[in-house]
Amino acid sequence: MKSNELREKSVDQLQEQLIKLLKEQFEYRMKQATGQLGQTHVIKRARKDIARLKTILGEKTRGSQV
Repeated sequence: MKSNELREKSVDQLQEQLIKLLKEQFEYRMKQATGQLGQTHVIKRARKDIARLKTILGEKTRGSQV
């Protein structure tokens, strides 16, 4: 997920994407706890995508308030 692509989306679309990523991250953590997750790098990628999304979402909401 590129930050340029995220900046083009609306706040509602970003919030939907954030919820989707949080669910994904939860599923990965559960799979890891039960030993079913073979690719452990996906957890790190999901965490970084969530942080990137929250950063852009914060920029957009602060920008609209000013």
